[in-house]
Amino acid sequence: MQKFRLYETRSKFYMIGRDKNRTFWRVLKIDRLEPSELNIFEDSTLYSDIECCDLLRRIHEGNKSTGGLKFVTTCYGIIGFIKFLEPYYMLLITKRRKIGTICGHTIYAITKSEMVPIPHAIERSKMAYSKDENRYKKLLCSVDLTKDFFFSYSYNVMLSLQRNLSDHNTTGQSLYETLFVWNEFLTRGIRNNLQNTSWTVALVYGFFKQVKLSISDNEFNLTIIARRSRHYAGTRYLKRGVNEKGRVANDVETEQIVFTDARGGRPMQISSVVQIRGSIPLFWSQEASRLNIKPDIILSRKDSNFEATRLHFENLVKRYGNPIIILNLIKTREKKPRETILRAEFANAVRSLNKNLKGENRLRFLHWDLHRHSRCSKATNVLGQLGKVAAYALKLTGIFYCPVTSNVRLDGFSHYSYTENNNVTDHCITEQASINKDNVDKETEIINCYCSSDENKDYSVKPQMLQSGVLRTNCIDCLDRTNVAQYAYGLAALGCQLQALGFVETPYIDLDNPLAKELMEIYESMGDTLAFQYGGSAAHNKIFSERRGQWKAAAQSQEFIRTLQRYYNNTYLDGDKQKAINLLLGHFQPQQGNPALWELDSDQHYTVKKHGLYVADDSVRQIYVNGQNCESDHICYDEHGDACDCSNFLDVDWLSSSGNSCEEELLERSTSISSENIANELITTETSASESGSSIKGRQSGEELNKDSKYSESFERWITQGEMLFI
Repeated sequence: MQKFRLYETRSKFYMIGRDKNRTFWRVLKIDRLEPSELNIFEDSTLYSDIECCDLLRRIHEGNKSTGGLKFVTTCYGIIGFIKFLEPYYMLLITKRRKIGTICGHTIYAITKSEMVPIPHAIERSKMAYSKDENRYKKLLCSVDLTKDFFFSYSYNVMLSLQRNLSDHNTTGQSLYETLFVWNEFLTRGIRNNLQNTSWTVALVYGFFKQVKLSISDNEFNLTIIARRSRHYAGTRYLKRGVNEKGRVANDVETEQIVFTDARGGRPMQISSVVQIRGSIPLFWSQEASRLNIKPDIILSRKDSNFEATRLHFENLVKRYGNPIIILNLIKTREKKPRETILRAEFANAVRSLNKNLKGENRLRFLHWDLHRHSRCSKATNVLGQLGKVAAYALKLTGIFYCPVTSNVRLDGFSHYSYTENNNVTDHCITEQASINKDNVDKETEIINCYCSSDENKDYSVKPQMLQSGVLRTNCIDCLDRTNVAQYAYGLAALGCQLQALGFVETPYIDLDNPLAKELMEIYESMGDTLAFQYGGSAAHNKIFSERRGQWKAAAQSQEFIRTLQRYYNNTYLDGDKQKAINLLLGHFQPQQGNPALWELDSDQHYTVKKHGLYVADDSVRQIYVNGQNCESDHICYDEHGDACDCSNFLDVDWLSSSGNSCEEELLERSTSISSENIANELITTETSASESGSSIKGRQSGEELNKDSKYSESFERWITQGEMLFI
């Protein structure tokens, strides 16, 4: 159901819902006489328009003595129900707007929402509303549901396109329990009561943008979706690192979808690529300070065996399959160690985990100091180098591509699948390993897909390419530098997607191509949106500003203002913002007699202090400054400063095996990087994959890589064996 009308009597709310095509009406009754209880009843009858009007007339006649039946509002779905200390409230979407479509399914944003108290006004007048009750209401209302929340009635926008087509068991209630649905707690009561989700909408928080582009007279739809995890969610200094369950702060899944409409007998073609960002999965924190714009990084000793880190990466494997590729963008050198503390410990964690992993299961870990490279090289060269990482990551994970053919326009395929495998991860791995010329051409069917005529049809699909594994990118905040790297990956992925659709012969897209500029604008907009949500200001876009040719002084002034905005928000406003998020997500549930939310210390940095930790004092600084020497002699230091065998920790330059990092030499080497090399590498791989009957997800052997002398042996080992790489 997509449209609703809310009516009230003194004793009940009546919500009338109908489907998109006005073929049936349903009735929901909400009791208003028990303010402390949520009593909801669904009428099982399917009404026609006339029957529904007759029902409302009879309800009005039966309640004339108490005021009859009154119209309250038109709405477009229930966001959920919440109780603070006294009555229940119902949150409704009262206005919506269309922001895009995915294969015939409309995606909406909220334009206006309302919080409606459940008890009748007469009942509420008997209640003594406390100051705390009103404060909780005000706190929840500070979460702007009209900003960056989106939903769909027919498409599972909380899942990637590949999961939507692969996992037919993720439907109904289980969809709300996925990590990207932010009103899971708010809808829990009505869902458990009714055992369905007909009346509610699942809200995803993050970013959604869709544009129509063209290349060589071929039009296609480009959609970028960023989904924020509701687990361990919050603001910059109050949510850092990992928690005991392996959930990380600022965990965002970014999906890039390309699809064409079915025209002139040509099938619809769909492709998607997923990448993620997330905080460094260690127990660490920073405490906002009014006196220090760059607070110390506090690293906890509570998880010496990296159990939470292990849980985090195991969760990623369940979500995306193997391999997991880690791109760590934090600094390699600092006068006062801050980021370098985390850099060394993150490397120790991955090394520890990889001892128990073999082959494809090993974590692929690349350190690449984006700050250092961007200081001594032009934006074009930085993006070119990141493009090289992206190209190899795409070789390892592949992309999702699926043509869909039918006699009529496909209007939807959510809740349906082309596989009988209940585990999407296992399916991806098995399917990818076994794809060849025979089963690529073998059609499987999606049964009972909804089409534009509302009749059930069969659609034939050829799942020719699947993504297995994911690129995980992080810097310190997973905002500014991370967004630059995600754009580079998105650009490389777009080339692969357009090649799969048959629009281009090679996957290489030059940075000066109009498509690259269009894509940069979208990723820049996404970066600003995610930065506001987590950090309180737009993102620092130095590299994007340089690519646009923005005046350097103007760009520096803009960056300075954003730094101040972020500092002010983190220091003065994030506390209340975090409390509102905790209330929305149900992490804190008010109870009479217990301390109020604002009376409690919140969140991570208060918790971390209870455990052993260390900060960047002089003794620690000496350890990690010495640790920098491992970049030339392959020795690293553990957290106690003891030297350890680090054969997997390699310090190589992109084009040379020399460990010399002189800025002048680096600049000279950087200018020799050609984006054409990336394209040539992809072409070589895809030609090889085609000849062997495999999918686009070709994996080069060590011998194949050695044919190209542009890459050092250590870089080849990183690609083929998953060893660690420091750049």
